[in-house]
Amino acid sequence: MSADRIRIGFIPLCDAAALIVAADKGFCAQEGLDVELVREVSWSNVRDKLNIGHFDAAHLLAPVAIASSLGLGHFKIPIIAPFNLGINGNAITVSPALHRALVAEGGEGITDPLKSAQALARIAKRRREKGEEPLTFGMTFPYSTHNYHLRFWMAAGGIDPDEDVRLVVLPPPYMVDSLASGHVDGFCVGAPWNSVAVDRGIGYILHFVSDILASAAEKVLAMRQRWADDHPDTVAALLRAHHRAAEFIEDSANLEEVCEIMAAPNRFDVSADVIRRTFDGRLKVAPDGTTRASDRYILIGRDGAARPNPIHAAWLYAQMVRWRQAPLSAELLAEAKAVFRPDIYDAVLGAPTAPAKSEPVDGVGGFAGPRFDDSDLAKYLLAWQKTGA
Repeated sequence: MSADRIRIGFIPLCDAAALIVAADKGFCAQEGLDVELVREVSWSNVRDKLNIGHFDAAHLLAPVAIASSLGLGHFKIPIIAPFNLGINGNAITVSPALHRALVAEGGEGITDPLKSAQALARIAKRRREKGEEPLTFGMTFPYSTHNYHLRFWMAAGGIDPDEDVRLVVLPPPYMVDSLASGHVDGFCVGAPWNSVAVDRGIGYILHFVSDILASAAEKVLAMRQRWADDHPDTVAALLRAHHRAAEFIEDSANLEEVCEIMAAPNRFDVSADVIRRTFDGRLKVAPDGTTRASDRYILIGRDGAARPNPIHAAWLYAQMVRWRQAPLSAELLAEAKAVFRPDIYDAVLGAPTAPAKSEPVDGVGGFAGPRFDDSDLAKYLLAWQKTGA
């Protein structure tokens, strides 16, 4: 395979938009790239095919890129992420039965993630005291933002995610059917699958992840370090094509075209209206048509979202340590941060002249707990322990 002909794996999620638009609008071709997008079902498939070279690049969960580079849960394969495909974009969706229980427990206050987590903790405690099965929540991968977002939210309310509830791994396209069948009581997944559950009348969107973290690195354009080193011109062309695609997506004049491109059978095969709501940031959150809006629901290219931020990598590594997936060490923290490559982004696309005004002071903006500080992760993690969560 020549350097200019590449295979890129993706999962049908809205933060694959830049990949799909770059290929289908011809932006990659205009950079001299012959790109084949390969639709996959699970993150383990994407990871494994990237690691062994079946894919040259991939739409990848940000923490999977870090875990692969650190040798956590699989082979150690150094991965770099010179381009962010999405900031935020996840949501927590629950079944009608769990939603009713949460409303009965916490009333209208459950729109506040701290209040909803506390209400969930009381429900989980009663189930445990009665000897009932624990509530089950779906997430997409052990090393996933979805896992960490659920845990961060639950722990703030006093839940031990490893003891008080059950977390199970499900591929994103299978989340809705698993909720419909009663196999899970809720899930955290990226768009458009939360909206699909609401449209089918089987789910309520409880929280946008932008309610949990103001700025959460979600998916990255990932590639093996060795491949990137061997093909610097191809990497630069990929960044230029996807930067152009991200700008195209964020231009509201292009919204209808973007939604039609992504809704195609070989891409998502879902209603264009579901995708439109995602990019509008105005989602139907209940089967009765109730809507909520957030201008930070998903960021593709605006506010510097496409530029990798090593602080996001540090936060993800901190969650790996917190949930006993990785040991704490300065060396591993440095390796984790080095996965995100703003230096490559800046060399190709130019460094930002000023930080985005909308970004949180600590780069993350968690709704609860101490301000994130990667200069002393031990202190940060100890502060969470002292909260009892």
